Amino acid sequence: MAFAASIALAVAALASFWQVMGRFVFQIPSTWSEALTRVALIWMVMLGISTALRAGAFVAIDLVRVALRGRPRFALELAITLACLALFATLFWLGWEMALRVQRQEMAGLGISMSWGYTAIPVGSAFAGLGVVAHFLQNAKGVAS
Repeated sequence: MAFAASIALAVAALASFWQVMGRFVFQIPSTWSEALTRVALIWMVMLGISTALRAGAFVAIDLVRVALRGRPRFALELAITLACLALFATLFWLGWEMALRVQRQEMAGLGISMSWGYTAIPVGSAFAGLGVVAHFLQNAKGVAS
């Protein structure tokens, strides 16, 4: 997912670069670059979340977590994991509903369905949930003992 998020960042950077160059240097403003930048940034964030969560870098309660050992630490890790899963399940459901609602609407400048932008929410949420579970399972062995 880090590679896909990086590609989305590169697309956003190139589209914004073209937007500035086209408008202010070449005096030919583009109609598509702002919309493409917005969609690419949304995809970048939603795909990048899973990478951060997999590494355990997104949600941290370091002060309490470092102080705890054994079962209390395991319980805290489990609570964090379940809270994240609840959040991402909600985002998945609401993002999917929005993607379905805007299927027939077109993005100005790009001429594609608005659902391409909103689909990043359920896709990113699904991968983020997998990242949370993978991080929990990786660290659960050392924490529970």
